Amino acid sequence: MEFPAGLSAILQRIAQIEGAPPLAADPPAFEPALPRTGSNDRFQRLIDASAAKYGVDSALVKAIVANESGFDPGATSPSGAQGLMQLEPATAAGLGVSDPYDPVQNINGGTRYLRGLLDRFHGNMPLALAGYNAGPYAVEKYGGVPPYAETQAYVEAVLRSYRRYKQR
Repeated sequence: MEFPAGLSAILQRIAQIEGAPPLAADPPAFEPALPRTGSNDRFQRLIDASAAKYGVDSALVKAIVANESGFDPGATSPSGAQGLMQLEPATAAGLGVSDPYDPVQNINGGTRYLRGLLDRFHGNMPLALAGYNAGPYAVEKYGGVPPYAETQAYVEAVLRSYRRYKQR
């Protein structure tokens, strides 16, 4: 997936306004190809258990993991998000995740956070996903999916992945 022309300039400007260091290149696309055979299966039991524990569709958790980290438990984003579900350090700490690179803790914490977002947005999956990506306050501020190209692309990508995982 390619980002729309000008997105890099927008992201650079946002980084400049926020006082963050400028981005070196376009951010990664949010829709990786479905992982190589077997790479996602090793986490399926963890995903299923956590999804059942928090009453979340396991296909949705799997879609988030696929898009956030590509099933790489050691993934770290440029913003510092960590692990399979790319938990920000403050979010991880608030969820009681002491080691965000531990797949069990990360999936459990990320699924718990997702459950909270689904509850907050009355089961509205696109809004919960937007909250997962941009933060719930941005969703509330805009009264829907925020007008951020990154967040809009993320929501669409996760929903596409979710539909594919549901068909399996």
